[in-house]
Amino acid sequence: MSFLGNILKKNLTKRISIDLGSANVLVYVAGQGIVINEPSVVAINNRNEQILAVGQDAKVMIGRTPPYITISKPLVDGVISDFEVTEKMIKHFIQKVHREGFAFMSRATVLVGIPLDITEVERKAVEDAVIGAGAKEVFLIDEPMAAAIGAGLQVLEPQASMIVDIGGGTTDIAVISLGGIVTWKSLKLAGDKLNDVIIQYIREKYNLLVGDKTSELVKIGIGSALPLDEKMQMSIRGRDLMSGLPKEITITDDEIRDAMLRPIKTIVENIKSTVESTPPELVADLYQRGMVITGGGALLRNIDKLIARETKIPVQLADDPLTTVVRGAGLVLEDYGTFGSLITAKGSI
Repeated sequence: MSFLGNILKKNLTKRISIDLGSANVLVYVAGQGIVINEPSVVAINNRNEQILAVGQDAKVMIGRTPPYITISKPLVDGVISDFEVTEKMIKHFIQKVHREGFAFMSRATVLVGIPLDITEVERKAVEDAVIGAGAKEVFLIDEPMAAAIGAGLQVLEPQASMIVDIGGGTTDIAVISLGGIVTWKSLKLAGDKLNDVIIQYIREKYNLLVGDKTSELVKIGIGSALPLDEKMQMSIRGRDLMSGLPKEITITDDEIRDAMLRPIKTIVENIKSTVESTPPELVADLYQRGMVITGGGALLRNIDKLIARETKIPVQLADDPLTTVVRGAGLVLEDYGTFGSLITAKGSI
């Protein structure tokens, strides 16, 4: 058995998996399940460079801070944009697991999900950040592979499994067979981009400036990929760009769907392109078995129906799509004998 296999058999070494998402960080402890699920947000005091809050405590500060406090999102497009802040954020979550009474040892074996198109430099940044946060060993796994395992797909079988992971910063599309990724695409376009286009639409049409939190609430509240059976609307407040004063408007689901049209269309076109480049035998499997969509973007109303209509392939929404990556990585740690070959890279051993 490999060195990693021996490590995972040691009772004294705790095994955890981490999903370092642009929107949320999830931590899974082997034998316990998901113990942390918090926003990837950090509040920093610029006067002394100290971290004031992390996760949900920091998210509630967005748009409400004085000038000397900066709200940082250290993970952009699924990769680390601020190494030091990311390391401190990971360390905070590890310490939080320990404080809440879980049997966690700081010198742990950690498996981290990474986007498909991550560079070697970005891989090294992930490894260094996790080691710096207190891990003994760090290993990496492709996020679509982890998501497919977490969604219950038979990734080791000689048949096609297709996963579309629409996260916060990236959308990963992959066709998997025999434990490998056959065809894939990775887009720097996902939930955060949908928030951005909603902000832009409201600004251009209503001369109203709203923030990320408001745009996300609108997306969740009335957003959809196809027309709804019952019309929806929502009242939102922001700053009038003409007067500078507070203003309230009512916006409809039709307007939000129009705002999100272009990025959603791009995602769908890339899904179709991935299918078109897949070997014929595997395409035949997809026609019969369908694909699974996961990630926060999978919760957008009717996104599954739109993808199915455009690709002519059955589409299924994963159970608990927000946690499939970290659950899949956790299953790899708990059943290394079956899934150990799917680990793509390792840190310093």
